[in-house]
Amino acid sequence: MTDVDFRQRGAPAYGTSTTNLADILERVLDKGIVIAGDIKIDLLDIELLTIRLRLFVASVDTAKKAGIDWWETDPALSSRAARSALQEENDVLRARLEALESLEPGPEQAHSSPPTEERRGT
Repeated sequence: MTDVDFRQRGAPAYGTSTTNLADILERVLDKGIVIAGDIKIDLLDIELLTIRLRLFVASVDTAKKAGIDWWETDPALSSRAARSALQEENDVLRARLEALESLEPGPEQAHSSPPTEERRGT
């Protein structure tokens, strides 16, 4: 009869595919991942509240490829967008001021003409 040795003489060779957290994160950011879910609160078959959650985790480049760039136009997140919003608001206010000034005479115009009534001495 032949004896068979079942003892392992080293770690089994499964290949050289070692994946660490950095590799996984790089892959997720490169490809993007979407997590979606709904929370619904009903009371006696009456819908009281529905919350829809959508989470898109990706790099900036991947998000731009997907057509998502809201952080570039949000004044709270982008200094360029904040400057643009302030410039737009200033332009609107200047136009309103010019319109108001063209309707009413200024203080120097209202008081510059002499009175039309003459005083007569008695």
